[in-house]
Amino acid sequence: MKKYTCPICKKNSKDKFSPFCSDTCANKDLGNWLTGRYVIPGEKITDDSAFDNLELIDTNIKDKLDLS
Repeated sequence: MKKYTCPICKKNSKDKFSPFCSDTCANKDLGNWLTGRYVIPGEKITDDSAFDNLELIDTNIKDKLDLS
């Protein structure tokens, strides 16, 4: 079985917490996502464009289900 390294502290990961070595490192990683330290690169979405996209999705769904 291949050994993986914890992405937070670089120790060997443990199956129970994979890919992390412990609950502590898993929680640190979650905290990094929740506080915006990690981001997925891409174009920033403004609130208006997100709303426009939701309206478009809603319209497409209604058209497909013929709910007009």
